[in-house]
Amino acid sequence: MLKKIRVVPLAAESLGVRSMCTYVETSDVKVLLDAGVSLCPSRFGLPPHPREFRTIDELRREIARAAEKVEVVTLSHYHFDHHTPSFEDWLVNWTEAVETARQVYQEKTVLVKNPRENINFSQRRRGWMFKKTGGKYAKKLEVADGKTFAFGDTQIKFSEPVFHGPDDSALGWVLMLTVEVGGEKFMFAPDVQGPVSARTLSLILKEKPDLIMIGGPPLYLAKFKVSDAEIEAGLRNLGKVADAVPGVIAEHHILRDANWQESARSIVGNTENVRHVMMTAAEFLGRENAFLEANRKGLFADFPPSKDFEKWMGRSVEARKHTKPPF
Repeated sequence: MLKKIRVVPLAAESLGVRSMCTYVETSDVKVLLDAGVSLCPSRFGLPPHPREFRTIDELRREIARAAEKVEVVTLSHYHFDHHTPSFEDWLVNWTEAVETARQVYQEKTVLVKNPRENINFSQRRRGWMFKKTGGKYAKKLEVADGKTFAFGDTQIKFSEPVFHGPDDSALGWVLMLTVEVGGEKFMFAPDVQGPVSARTLSLILKEKPDLIMIGGPPLYLAKFKVSDAEIEAGLRNLGKVADAVPGVIAEHHILRDANWQESARSIVGNTENVRHVMMTAAEFLGRENAFLEANRKGLFADFPPSKDFEKWMGRSVEARKHTKPPF
């Protein structure tokens, strides 16, 4: 699909974790996008299954290996599935205090969402903490909002801050980015949830990427935290993206619903340009999808954990954060 830009998703919902971490390489620069990965601490009243822990362990190692060879790491916003924090947490983020973040950010040019402007309180606090912890290992830490960075013939262009979902979202703002070289464009649009926002949609369509990795609408939160109108807008706008962009990697929130394919099928069916393709990150890599969180109940039913794991499950949340699970 692209000849001058190599795109390799490293961690994603279709690979078994919460993430959109992606490795991008051109002849000029190697970049790691949103180097974070997490598990949902409680879904269907259950903690992550041992298979989820095994997967996050493997993918953390993949991210660390990729970080060894990149020059640039980007950070679209300060949710922990999009950057690596500097504290111990074996329940959600699979991080060792200090060392995990150091592996990712040390001696890198780190391009980040502005931690002071267009940001909600929780992300402002996390941004401040990142600057004091993981960010201090960077060779260069620079705010990226609305800026373009040149690396030889490669440009990395960041969008203005866009909403994390609908306009005026309480979840705050995120940055999209476009990697361009030799007339080819790869766009990265994390957590735009469709996009729900018409403004965000217009920015994507204006950019005219050849390939986009985009966070779809949170179907699993419908009628709970997200209105039907927002879900419908996200699906409708994702369809417009699929119609305009030759290759669409739909990921993240949309894949946390076990029945996401029914909604996606209606999008593909309405796409006018039949040569365009919508796929998951796993499918883009030629792998089978691994929707572990969405199928957590089935995992516990079909693959019961060991007695040692059940004992670990009985501990407090705080105790589990500081004790690796036996899997």
